[in-house]
Amino acid sequence: MKKIIETHLAPTPIGPYSQAVQAGDVLFVSGQIAIDPATNELINTSITEETTCVMKNIEQLLNKAGYEFADIVKTSIFLSDMEHFAKVNEVYGTYFNTCFPARETVAVLGLPKCVNVEISVTAYKAKS
Repeated sequence: MKKIIETHLAPTPIGPYSQAVQAGDVLFVSGQIAIDPATNELINTSITEETTCVMKNIEQLLNKAGYEFADIVKTSIFLSDMEHFAKVNEVYGTYFNTCFPARETVAVLGLPKCVNVEISVTAYKAKS
């Protein structure tokens, strides 16, 4: 059975998709960009602030579903330019301890709203 996860503490979808979907013990969080959910404005003053906003949006969706960063098993990071890799990686790394998820990071031709970073995650947690 699948369950749609929604929270006003993360950005409202800008298309026909859900913020996150739980299927059994697996949570799929849609790609998050740096939109402040309180103002619906882009946060793009620096790649560091942009990435921090993305990670906070992911955190809100994880929390809503009863998951945490330690439950993430797979991450996909999309960058507008690989020059952002080191700074994105620096922020991203602060959200995990030693149990890092599998991950790919790719540069793409374009991202929604011309942002510099988009991150999606898949988490697993055996529910009791």
